[in-house]
Amino acid sequence: MKRALGLAASISMCILTACTTTTQDRGTYIADTQHHAKNADSRIRFLVMHYTEIDEARSLTVLTGDEVSVHYVVPDAPRIEKGEPVVYQLVPEDKRAWHAGVSSWQGATELNASSIGIENVNLGPIGEKNGERVWQPYPPAQVDALIKLSRDIVARYNIPPTRVVGHSDIAPQRKIDPGPLFPWRALYDAGVGAWPDEATVAAYLAGRDPKAPADVRALQEKLKRYGYDIATDGVLDDKTRRVFSAFQMHFRPSDYAGNADAQSDAIAQALLDKYFAN
Repeated sequence: MKRALGLAASISMCILTACTTTTQDRGTYIADTQHHAKNADSRIRFLVMHYTEIDEARSLTVLTGDEVSVHYVVPDAPRIEKGEPVVYQLVPEDKRAWHAGVSSWQGATELNASSIGIENVNLGPIGEKNGERVWQPYPPAQVDALIKLSRDIVARYNIPPTRVVGHSDIAPQRKIDPGPLFPWRALYDAGVGAWPDEATVAAYLAGRDPKAPADVRALQEKLKRYGYDIATDGVLDDKTRRVFSAFQMHFRPSDYAGNADAQSDAIAQALLDKYFAN
């Protein structure tokens, strides 16, 4: 009878308090969770794209070893289960993966701590033709899987378009992946990442030759404002060229020679107008 009365009292108390649990017993202490700070957000602030440079089997071996790691691997020919592509998850999203290395974007550094990394099985440069690199393309099935994965990630973590970046964007002095054939425009069309409005680019070009020289310092300043780690000294040295090239691979892959030209300047300004107007 006493037990029944106690149970009834517990039920009544649960009803009165809406059964809200505000403490967690963590073994050696109790955490009271009834107060919630408003000034908080997700650890995940960036989505970083890579290519593997090796095939799928070797990629999984390397990326599950002791040196480097990544959250996801997208095969070049994903198998299909229940009508959907299968990707590999190697690291839980709430854990740090070691994929970005020394890196910087929009003032943040060491992006391993604040990003999710996606490796795409792709060999990158596969030879030369007429003195220029030949790159392995990204097959449509892989692009489809990547879009579905990326769209889910950016939606869950509310990652802004300008924080969906390539390894070459965040580490342009030492990395060139995911390369000029990476499907940035297809991702943008699917709601992932940034892209300039073509009409705005054309307006800034104002009929000029796209390859006409542009002011180096002005382009440096625009790319720094967009997110790149770049000097703003007006000097077109090797370091600046590598940053220009990374930007061009992302937004103007037909020509990534690293020159300061009118079209690159127009693209940079169009991106700033679109994403950093305020």
